[in-house]
Amino acid sequence: MLQNDLTHSLSVIVGNDAVLTGEPAAPYCADWRGRYSGNALAVVFPSDTQQVAKVVKLCAANNAAIVPQGGNTSLCGGSVPLSQSVGGGQIVLNLSRMNQVRAIDPTNYTMTVEAGCKLADVRDAAEKSNRFFPLGLTATQKYCEIGGNLSTNAGGINVLRYGNARDLVLGLEVVLPDGRIWNGLRSLRKDNSGYDLKHLFIGAEGTLGIITAAVLKLYPRPQAEATACVAVRDPATSDAGALLEAAGIPPERIAELRAKGVVA
Repeated sequence: MLQNDLTHSLSVIVGNDAVLTGEPAAPYCADWRGRYSGNALAVVFPSDTQQVAKVVKLCAANNAAIVPQGGNTSLCGGSVPLSQSVGGGQIVLNLSRMNQVRAIDPTNYTMTVEAGCKLADVRDAAEKSNRFFPLGLTATQKYCEIGGNLSTNAGGINVLRYGNARDLVLGLEVVLPDGRIWNGLRSLRKDNSGYDLKHLFIGAEGTLGIITAAVLKLYPRPQAEATACVAVRDPATSDAGALLEAAGIPPERIAELRAKGVVA
C-alpha cells in the first residue's frame, strides 16, 4: 500500500483530525530533550481499544512498523521512530486520547484506567477516593502516561516501599501484534487461574503488545508525611538494613537489596 493510501486508511479508522503527517507530526517524532528523532509516515491518535486494534491490523497487513507512544517523556529515545526507513515505514501510535478512568473501587482498593491517563491524574483520582496510588515520578508525572509507566516497568520515588510498576498492577488490556485484543482486566488479588500473562507486557516497552488499559492496586491514603535525612557509616553495613526495617520497608524489598549487595 502506498503512503497516501495507508494514511487515508488510518484516517478512516480514527478520523481525519486524529492523523498527523508532515510538519504537524514532527513534535511526536522527537524526544522531549531533542536528542533523538526519526521519521514517521503518520502519527495516529486512537480514541479507544477497538481503534487501536484496527490500526494494528492495518499496519501488520502493510508491513508498517508501529512505535507506541504515551507522554513521550522517555530519556533514551524509546518512544520515537527510527531515523531510517523500516519495511513499509513507521507510524507513531499515540495513546494520549485514551485518558479515561473507567472505574474506581475504593472497597477493593483498585482502579481501572486507560493507557493515556497521565500519572498525576491517576494519583489525583485515587486521592479523591481517599486512596493512594504510590507510583511517583516527581519530574514527569504531570506529563507521563500510565501506559508508558507500565511498559517500562517504572520504579519512581516510592519503589522501596511499594515496588516497581509491575507490583502495582492486577490486570491489563492489551492489543496483540496481529490486532487481537487480550482482555486481562482482572481485579482479583488471589488469582491462580493459569499463566499470569500480564507480566509479559509490563516492562516489554510495547514489543509484545500495546497496553490499552490496566487495573491498578490502590493503598490507604497516608494521613501524614515526614521527611528525615539520616546518615549511616556505610550502606553495606547492617545499619542500613536496620534503618530500612525501622522505616517500614517491606521485608521482601530489603531481601532484594541484600541479594544485590546494596545493604548488609
